[in-house]
Amino acid sequence: MAHNPLNHPLRPLYRALGGLVGIYLVVFGVVGLAMTAGDGLFGQPDERVLGQGANLLWSLVSVIAGVAVLAGAVIGRNLDIEIYKYVGWGMLVVGSYALASLRTDANFLAFTMATVVVAYVLGMALITAGLYCKVGPAEHGGAPRQVREGRPA
Repeated sequence: MAHNPLNHPLRPLYRALGGLVGIYLVVFGVVGLAMTAGDGLFGQPDERVLGQGANLLWSLVSVIAGVAVLAGAVIGRNLDIEIYKYVGWGMLVVGSYALASLRTDANFLAFTMATVVVAYVLGMALITAGLYCKVGPAEHGGAPRQVREGRPA
């Protein structure tokens, strides 16, 4: 997209943000796997995982998504922006589904309101990181902001 910045000066910060989200997802998933291992794939455990509701299925999904995000953050080369965008939008979709089914029998991921909020925040953080991590040739990056606005650099 032409309106997304290329070679943004804060690119390493956004890539680190994506890596932190990946680390959080992996830690949440591993702790969730340990705490909900005996409850079945779609179990509804009473205990909380890092303050959130989760079951074995959501823990597995979190580990897989976290490993994908971490791999993208480590590899880079514009693969990370695609992973960030897809996993980020996926988190928003899952969070929206969980919000819609919070107090129904359709809540098969054992989400709580805290889990919905965390899913939204992590999804938005990944989408934001995906928007600012694009790398390209310097000549395609455009002029710095000061030059575009007619001020001396």
